[in-house]
Amino acid sequence: MIIRFDRPVSRSAFLARRLGLFALGMLVLVLLAHRFGPLKTPDFVALVLIAAIPAILAVPLALLGLARLWQIGALGGVAATWALVYVALPLALPGYGAYRYLTRPVLYDVSSDLTDRPEWLSVPDAPQHFLPRPAPPAGAATAQGSAYPGLTGRRYEGALDRVYEAVRKVAEANRLVVTASRGQEYAMPDFALRPTTEEIVTANEPAPSGLPPADEALPETGPLPASRPSDELASMPPEPTEPPGTVRLQLTTRTLILGLPFDAVIRLREEAEMTLVDMRVASRFGPHDLGFGDQIAEDFLHTLDAELLGIAGN
Repeated sequence: MIIRFDRPVSRSAFLARRLGLFALGMLVLVLLAHRFGPLKTPDFVALVLIAAIPAILAVPLALLGLARLWQIGALGGVAATWALVYVALPLALPGYGAYRYLTRPVLYDVSSDLTDRPEWLSVPDAPQHFLPRPAPPAGAATAQGSAYPGLTGRRYEGALDRVYEAVRKVAEANRLVVTASRGQEYAMPDFALRPTTEEIVTANEPAPSGLPPADEALPETGPLPASRPSDELASMPPEPTEPPGTVRLQLTTRTLILGLPFDAVIRLREEAEMTLVDMRVASRFGPHDLGFGDQIAEDFLHTLDAELLGIAGN
């Protein structure tokens, strides 16, 4: 006579596996929709937190299944183990975000120049939904200086056009997309501003017959009519908004894995025989950039140092 033992089944272990698989699948879809699709960051944050709920419920159920396996040999040990594997990512992502939120200063706008921040060409504006963005606190500059002492401007002993070319190259390599620019005419090389040979020849040609030479005075024919107001306004130079020799580039970027959007502005200033480069980075959503703003700025500036190796100053 053959005796068969019916092993008990741990239903909690199999339920934990289902919950863990659901949480992982939901998180993967949310990540792809935010990184490559139309899902906005506030909705992404909300869905990540929602995906963590079944993952949290799966943990005690999986542990109960393992305990039942140890105590009475119940079926479900493999299912409970897979449940713990599935919930690792849905729980690790919110935990990682909470860790950076608590260990980084509450800043969403960082700059390499704290006294004269580079101005935006177009102020970033995005609906915050349930992630309200307060005004920068009074001690934001002090907090940034203490937390990110390495975020400083750069001085290069080189011409503005060479530094500008390197900035554009490094920006492309760091996945920074230029959306607007101003003052790039200052970064044109000197030979592009010189008159061409055709212009020089034309200037030296004699005046056409019937017209007096340029150095002879025209005969007086009476007073010239006064210019119209519209002509006067058109001839007035525009009001300067920043010192001559200043170039600004506004850019956008996203973090590599999570796809969090950031805006940046890079300012180049030519002073004497040096070119000053400053960078400002701001998160587009929420009151906290989780420290990614400083990471983006410092990665860019360090790469720019390597690109311009040999002309970097203090």
